[in-house]
Amino acid sequence: MLACIQRDHTSEFPVCIYKCAFMSLIALGINHRTAPVELRERVAFTGEHIADALRDLVALPSVSEAAILSTCNRTELYCGLQDERVEILTDWLARFHRLDPATIHPHLYSFPDNDAVRHLLRVAGGLDSMILGEPQILGQMKEAYQAADDAGTLDAVLSRLFQHTFSVAKQIRTDTAIGESPVSVAFAAVSLARQIFSGFNEHTALLIGAGETIELTARHLSDQKLGRLIVANRTQERAHCLATTFNGYGISLDEIPAHLAEADIIISATASSEPILNKAMVKKALKHRKHRPVFMVDIAVPRDIDPAIAELEDIYLYTVDDLQEVIQENLKSRQQAALQAEEIIDVQVERFMAWLRAQGAVSTIRDYRQQAERQRDAVLEKARNMLANGKDPQQVLEFLAHTLTNKLIHQPSVQIRQAAECGNTELLQAALELFKLQKD
Repeated sequence: MLACIQRDHTSEFPVCIYKCAFMSLIALGINHRTAPVELRERVAFTGEHIADALRDLVALPSVSEAAILSTCNRTELYCGLQDERVEILTDWLARFHRLDPATIHPHLYSFPDNDAVRHLLRVAGGLDSMILGEPQILGQMKEAYQAADDAGTLDAVLSRLFQHTFSVAKQIRTDTAIGESPVSVAFAAVSLARQIFSGFNEHTALLIGAGETIELTARHLSDQKLGRLIVANRTQERAHCLATTFNGYGISLDEIPAHLAEADIIISATASSEPILNKAMVKKALKHRKHRPVFMVDIAVPRDIDPAIAELEDIYLYTVDDLQEVIQENLKSRQQAALQAEEIIDVQVERFMAWLRAQGAVSTIRDYRQQAERQRDAVLEKARNMLANGKDPQQVLEFLAHTLTNKLIHQPSVQIRQAAECGNTELLQAALELFKLQKD
């Protein structure tokens, strides 16, 4: 078998052993860089359909295992294929969503084998996100892994790859500053609040508005284990709907004065043409709070919070412009951290691929060991019979050692001799390395 090995010029490892013994890893998808939101919406997988989609995907003839990551910014399939026909995944994705393959094909990307591993690690580390280094994607990836595990569509390789990915993402967060500097308005606001309040679990936040920025802010606060959340909005139903998502409660804008004294953190982002909070209102709330500090962020344009409120003691008021300065400075810091993260990923891609290549040898090692054990058992049985028939134990031991040695080295010796006759120097060199022989 070794005589037919073809080598990959980019690797020291025999490629045909890996390819024949194992499948191809493929990452195929569409994201915010390759497709508009209108198309991303059409290929997204909702929670109630994900299990059916996974089982339908692995039912394809060449797909041995699969996981699906679907967020607002990306839909990606991670698969083990028994061949390299990536188009089978493209056709399936289009068919599942009742789309013409030609509609999505120009927007798709695919990464094979080690590039698939690299892509997965970069996604988990936040290096492929719209906001560099954002942490939410790792949680979404863990949910994708759990969904595939629950659906029974993971096997040894993808399961190991996801576990490796989670470990590498943690290393990136620990060893670099990729997640320490806020680069979104919502994240920047929450991060600044953390500089004032160390334990969010003992504090209350009042969010004014119910748009995308406020929703993202609520998510960040929830991730930081906020104690209580109040959402105020012109439409109380919308405020209640958003608040209950994060175990909070909703109020109307008219109810703000009655709850203002409860809030340690106030973040506002409405479309109001007039300020929502005025100095007199906040001054009264501070008196009820006995001047415990309040952190405020006004993200709205025009402003929701009267600038004169900043004159009050114990008020920390930031505007959207203040946050932009923080964001731009922190983006530079994240870009530097991203370079460090890429170096970690380079090492970890090779580490996983080394493990994967080793799996290609497992069955060969097992078969070789079983063959040697059968030969051993056969010779041992003859030796026992000789002892039972009264043969001299010394002669039996010599027979055992001589016969077993001959059986174990016979086939390799034949192959090496034939390689020499054919001028197969590659196999001869491999034999020297395999058997740790010193060439004279």
